[in-house]
Amino acid sequence: MTLISASQIGKNYQTGEVVVRALQDISFDIKPSSFVSFVGPSGSGKTTLLNLIGCLDKPTSGSLKIADTNVLSLNRKQRAVFRGENIGFIFQDFNLIPVLTVYENIEYPLLMVQDTPSEERKKRVSELLAVVGMAEQKDKYPDQISGGQKQRVAVARALVTNPRLVLADEPTANLDKQTAYMVIDLMKKLRDEFKTTFIFSTHDPKVVGEAEIIYTLEDGAIIDRQMKAGEKHDESFQNCHP
Repeated sequence: MTLISASQIGKNYQTGEVVVRALQDISFDIKPSSFVSFVGPSGSGKTTLLNLIGCLDKPTSGSLKIADTNVLSLNRKQRAVFRGENIGFIFQDFNLIPVLTVYENIEYPLLMVQDTPSEERKKRVSELLAVVGMAEQKDKYPDQISGGQKQRVAVARALVTNPRLVLADEPTANLDKQTAYMVIDLMKKLRDEFKTTFIFSTHDPKVVGEAEIIYTLEDGAIIDRQMKAGEKHDESFQNCHP
């Protein structure tokens, strides 16, 4: 079974009279419950690719299927609905709403995206607060908790809608080493518990070291695919520079 299938994805941007090729001929398949990292230098196309997978943007060419849906056929409103039902996001700078409590930040997608009934909202939020170890801080505001705690809240918020897929753009960049490993371990635990696929865009070797599949991007193309130690490297992978 495949959760994401990308074939010959390309993305161009027009800057004046110049066409910038941000991505070229990207192909990959990702299965459910995977822990995947896209790595590469700045400008390699990592964030652009995450935006396409997250249905925040559309490729210029190629095909992209997520959860058996041809997302390229969706209009803007349909993409928003699809994101709300299938995809969670974790950001580098947490993106918590400062005027909302920890509890309210986690609850927010259930109100604004899924219009979930009150009792179900309470059940989901309370369960995730316990899972990420933030139940005692539920009434605090973002400026009253640490960076690691903020990221735990962000993880809970990403998962509260029961998404099949969570996209994380540099999720440990603002965390110290010990806290970063704690957050990574938490995300792995949640992957195992909820069978959610996590995809990272990162420079962080701590995240890369914990990923089970690593795609390396360079100049908008995938040049390598590696699997964790103990699993056979995919010799059939062909989406590299010539």
